[in-house]
Amino acid sequence: MDIESIRRNRLGSRSDVEQLLRDLAAPLASRFTPGRAGLRLGATRAWYGEPTGLLEAFSRPLWGIVPLAAGGGRADDLWPLWREGLANGTDPKHPEFWGWTADFDQRLVETTILALGIALAPGELWTPLHPDARARVLAWMERAGAAEPFDNNWRFFRVLINVVLRSVGGDWSARNVEADLRRIDQFYLGGGWYADGEGRRGDYYVPWAMHFYGLIYAQLAGETDRERAAAFRERARQFAQDFLHWFAADGSAIPFGRSLTYRAAQGAFWGALAFAGVEGLPWGVVKGLYLRHLRWWMGQPILSESGVLTIGYQYPNPAMAENYTTPGSPYWAFKAFLPLAVPAGHPFWSEPEAPMPARRTVHTVPAAGFVLMADRAAAHVVALNAGQPVAGFPRHAAQKYSKFAYSTRFAFAVPAGSGDVLAEGGFDSVLALSDDGVRFRPRDHCLDARAENGVAYGRWRPWPDVEVRTWLIAADSLHLRVHRLRTGRALWSAEAGFAVGYENRAQVGIASAAPGAMILQSCAGGSGMRDLAGRRAAECVFMEPGSSLASPLAAMPVLRAMHRPGEEWLVCAAGGWPGPGGGFSGESDAFALDAGGGGLAIRRDGRQIWRSGAGD
Repeated sequence: MDIESIRRNRLGSRSDVEQLLRDLAAPLASRFTPGRAGLRLGATRAWYGEPTGLLEAFSRPLWGIVPLAAGGGRADDLWPLWREGLANGTDPKHPEFWGWTADFDQRLVETTILALGIALAPGELWTPLHPDARARVLAWMERAGAAEPFDNNWRFFRVLINVVLRSVGGDWSARNVEADLRRIDQFYLGGGWYADGEGRRGDYYVPWAMHFYGLIYAQLAGETDRERAAAFRERARQFAQDFLHWFAADGSAIPFGRSLTYRAAQGAFWGALAFAGVEGLPWGVVKGLYLRHLRWWMGQPILSESGVLTIGYQYPNPAMAENYTTPGSPYWAFKAFLPLAVPAGHPFWSEPEAPMPARRTVHTVPAAGFVLMADRAAAHVVALNAGQPVAGFPRHAAQKYSKFAYSTRFAFAVPAGSGDVLAEGGFDSVLALSDDGVRFRPRDHCLDARAENGVAYGRWRPWPDVEVRTWLIAADSLHLRVHRLRTGRALWSAEAGFAVGYENRAQVGIASAAPGAMILQSCAGGSGMRDLAGRRAAECVFMEPGSSLASPLAAMPVLRAMHRPGEEWLVCAAGGWPGPGGGFSGESDAFALDAGGGGLAIRRDGRQIWRSGAGD
């Protein structure tokens, strides 16, 4: 496979997307195990080991190959491999048997696309099998369809498997389907938004799981469950109005949360709208969001030299992975190929691609806990994050869910080392605190988190005698960070802005435009911080390699101070810009603070834009 041919693909039409799928799938043919029931794509392992990891690598490419077949596309060189693997992997007497699915078992996840392959591409994956093999496959899927799922998006896996079992005469459970669908309805927050189980909200498991599977269900079971199918379609239509604001004009999406190695699955929701016939936005707009997203990803160095998708985000980077990540995990990016199941005459494919529509520059989404900010050209989108109720899971949970701001241009960073010192801890876009001046900790949990009217608020208690209340305020291309620190012990603080990628340190421009201000500029863009209270010192911190998800090398502007026991307001302006130059220092000059009576007000050009409340 010629990687450069992938990058030359215009990705402007259905045939271009088909070709991309074939090019990405081609290197997999040589990676099959002898019995074809697994693919060996790398040496790393997830916590559940083998053979489940081999099953994962076997199944996930089918998220693209099955829709290709369903829409009339050909992959004659690939289907014999997957048919043989399916027959052997479900045969208890074969050396490559996948094992039976137990409760809370990863096999339940991977069985779903095998079931959908039977439903959507029976002529390729099902009817050519020997009757004995079909009986074994059915028995194996029936065991998966009876397994207990985790109480989150996994409930959809059991639903979809049982829906397919019913369609082919297998042993299925109407009781489980009804129980799972009722529980999924309890996760619905309104306005198109779900929580992925109890508590977690706002990450990509809403579009690429809850809505994605709901739309597949609506299409497969729409005739037998019209009311729920209509509800799933309407929820997706509402969600599209908000999700539009997650994307920049170049197709990049805000990186936030776990499983970001799934990459192009971020935009799979747009294709799922087409699959289920939901015009959440004008079809030309949906098509543009979808195609620009694919183009952006294909412009990133995410493929190995042999053309295999790597673990990482904008470049190969295992440090950002979760404990459930395998070498096959990135192939959930193939969810983005679902619209290949709809014919070329569908308006998703036939309508001209439309540019990004005009959007408000500040868009608040209370259900996600986000305030979305976009510059006027939509070249840079930032999510101000009230915070998420997560701790301990997944790996690097604090960095993936609790930073102040997440950016389409600068992404975010995770620890690359012990995680204690500033260079190693992935401390971009956080206020990190230390009680010894050496080991710092970021916000890792949030209390009372909410987003309202362009302001995201959250409370954090890093120690029993320390409380930090934070307000993040959208202010055109900048955002303000206001912290009320109450501490019973001496503390040291370090607050950082966006991490700017670079190729050579000599290429990083470092400027201190005013006391307590720092501006960094590189070929990747610029990042600035300014302490508006005038009590913190500014510096540049070069981060450990592999910390940033966007660039192997990155640096961040940092404000530092020491705090005695008591109460103190910390206020700064932070911002980033995607190209050379930026108006950071001039814009930050417009803000002034008015402290009195224990409270605080912020004025901009003489006009009050925020003040603390009575209970703050």
